Amino acid sequence: MARRPKVSDIKANLLRPATTSHFEVDIPILPALREKYDTGKQSKISLMCSETSLPGSNLATFEINNDRTGVTEKHVHRRIFDDRIDLTFYVDAGLYTPIRFFENWISHITNDGATDDELAKSEYNYRMKYPKDYMANQGLIVRKFEKDYQNILEYEFVNAFPLSISSMPVSYDTSSLLKCSVSMSYIRYYVKNNQKIYAYSQPTPKGQAGFNAASFAGAFVNSVVDNITGNDFFGDVAGGLAETFVETL
Repeated sequence: MARRPKVSDIKANLLRPATTSHFEVDIPILPALREKYDTGKQSKISLMCSETSLPGSNLATFEINNDRTGVTEKHVHRRIFDDRIDLTFYVDAGLYTPIRFFENWISHITNDGATDDELAKSEYNYRMKYPKDYMANQGLIVRKFEKDYQNILEYEFVNAFPLSISSMPVSYDTSSLLKCSVSMSYIRYYVKNNQKIYAYSQPTPKGQAGFNAASFAGAFVNSVVDNITGNDFFGDVAGGLAETFVETL
């Protein structure tokens, strides 16, 4: 006979859903580029990441039809990883740090050590560096966490490098935030400390009610500010402040 679920089980499984807005990204800097980009700029670029995705993979199988009559079996022979991860960054005014950073990385890959005058010549040519000279063996990390920063899910990517920089439209229409989207290639990823899982303390009814009220207030303020300003970023900031204020009551 199946065990009847307890209230504590329901609370643990349903009353604490993970949210998509709590994450951080570490961007590696190649040794050859460290003269231009120190640790401070590296942290700044990481903080500017506004959107990414948790990586995925699938198992490649082959079919066996002859072992059992009328039965088709699938056996795994390889794990296949996604071929890239997309990162979107806010661009800081004047400095354009994410754009300059990834443009310099791509220029390093193509060995663009020429001056502007040399690059402008029609007969200009380039030669690619060896993979070990432009791939970041470690350092590209995506962390997923919640507000209390427990049970961090940490993905680290091996042999990563920028594959493309998406075009960024600019216009004289109503201004919006400039964003830089970059696709990073990698050969595989692994989840760090995947075996370390800690149970969360169960919320009390009062605490859960406060959490629900804060979430509702944040979403409401976010929607109102979005409609007034027409800017999603301002709505996100105002909604986050409102949510924090309600949680402190």
